[in-house]
Amino acid sequence: MQRLDSSKIPRHVAIIPDGNGRWAESRGLPRVAGYRNGADVVREVVRAAHELGIQWLTFYAFSTENWARPREEVDAVMNYLEEYLERDADELASNGIRVDAIGRLQDLSPRIQTLLRELAARTRSNDEMRLVFALSYGGRTEITDAVRAIARAVEQGQLDAEAIDEKCVQAHLYAPDLPEPDLLIRTGGELRLSNFLLWQVAYTELWKSDVLWPDFTKGDLVEALSAFQQRERRFGRTGAQTRGPAT
Repeated sequence: MQRLDSSKIPRHVAIIPDGNGRWAESRGLPRVAGYRNGADVVREVVRAAHELGIQWLTFYAFSTENWARPREEVDAVMNYLEEYLERDADELASNGIRVDAIGRLQDLSPRIQTLLRELAARTRSNDEMRLVFALSYGGRTEITDAVRAIARAVEQGQLDAEAIDEKCVQAHLYAPDLPEPDLLIRTGGELRLSNFLLWQVAYTELWKSDVLWPDFTKGDLVEALSAFQQRERRFGRTGAQTRGPAT
C-alpha cells in the first residue's frame, strides 16, 4: 500500500459510490445484491477514512433522481440504509464520529428520519470526523431550495437583495458549515458529477476509479489520496495555493 504524507491529507473527501448494480449484474446476481455489498464497503471506507485522519467524509447515498428507479431497487437501498443506521450507531458514536444528513430528508420514510435524527443528536458532540450522507439529494435542488429561502427573506424584509452574495447563498444551503470538498472520488469508471454538491465542488480535485463500488477497498482510497497529494491546487491563481473551508 502506498505511503501518504500525513500533513497533506485532504480535510474533506466526497464520494460518489457508483457501480453497485453493474457489479451484481456482472456476477449474474440481482442488482439489489450490489447494494448490500456496497453498504458493507461504506462501513469499511468510513473506518479507513477515520484511521487516515480525514475530517469530513460525504457520501452521495441516494439522489433525488434515484426515486425514479424500480421500486424493488429503491426499497432495497432504503432497507440497507436503515440497517446500517441501526447496526453501526454504537461504533460511530464510540469512535468520535459525528453523523449528519443533507437533502430533502422529508422524502424519506418516518423510520429513517427518526434514526437519522437520533444518531445526529447522539453524535452531536463528537469531533474526530464528520460523516455526512446525502439522501434524497440533488445539487440543483439544494440551490433551488436556497434561492427560495433567500427570496422569502427578501419578501419579508429580513434581507436586502443587494446584500445577497456567495456567503449569503452558502448560509442557506442544507449544511452551511459543510466545507468545500478537497477531493471528490467517483467509482465505477464514470466521468460526471451526477448533480452532486454542484455549489461546493467549484475547485474540488476530481479522481475517477474504474473499480465498482462493492470492490472498493482501503487501498483504493489510499491511491486516491496519494494522487491528490501530487496535485497543485491553484484556485484560479498562479502557483500552488491552499484554501480554507467555506464559511
